[in-house]
Amino acid sequence: MGPICANGLLHAAADLHGTAVRSLADGVAGRRVVVTGAGVVGLLTALFARRHGAASVVVIDPTPARREVAVSLGLEALDPAAGDPAVTLKTAWRHTADDRGADVVFQCRGQAASLHLALRLLRPQGTVIDLAFYQGGADELRLGAEFHHNGLSVRCAQIGRVPRGLAPFWDRERLSAETIELLSDYGPAVREHLVTAVVPFDEGPGLLLDLATRKRQELQAVLQF
Repeated sequence: MGPICANGLLHAAADLHGTAVRSLADGVAGRRVVVTGAGVVGLLTALFARRHGAASVVVIDPTPARREVAVSLGLEALDPAAGDPAVTLKTAWRHTADDRGADVVFQCRGQAASLHLALRLLRPQGTVIDLAFYQGGADELRLGAEFHHNGLSVRCAQIGRVPRGLAPFWDRERLSAETIELLSDYGPAVREHLVTAVVPFDEGPGLLLDLATRKRQELQAVLQF
């Protein structure tokens, strides 16, 4: 999952610099960043953004346990049910009278309502980097006032495809190297807070059945050989 998250930052960098990207920091350094969704992809993306110099990183997720993990990792977390996050952050992040909100949002939750929220969080001409997948369609997405009136953009960072023109310089090996560097900084915290179960390999089928039937919930389970 690490290379997928690094690729998300690469898309944010390409949004600003095209093919002149030199570092994953190019898309987040000094910028206000929101991550919607506190699963493994969202949390690793948030750690990448913080490591590469984001001015602020806020994670939004409706699940208390996932927000607790985000806080344990040293990240700021918001509950979308406690108040409109778009109002909260646009009040806090004021650039000018008519320019408020996040510079970039990484959308990491596979629900159309989360993508709609991501658009509402952005400042004018901001960008959503979308790492989610919408198997149930996108009926809750509304491309109205925020999208058109604020001139927003959505860049798909799914399926591991790097931005156009960057493949010769940013292959999977380089993205994997970025992941290793991230883990060198945050490895113990990731092991403690993101990996919520280590299961012997021969118990794997039972684990998968429990997850499929929702008898058990894990943020990240690892099979031990």
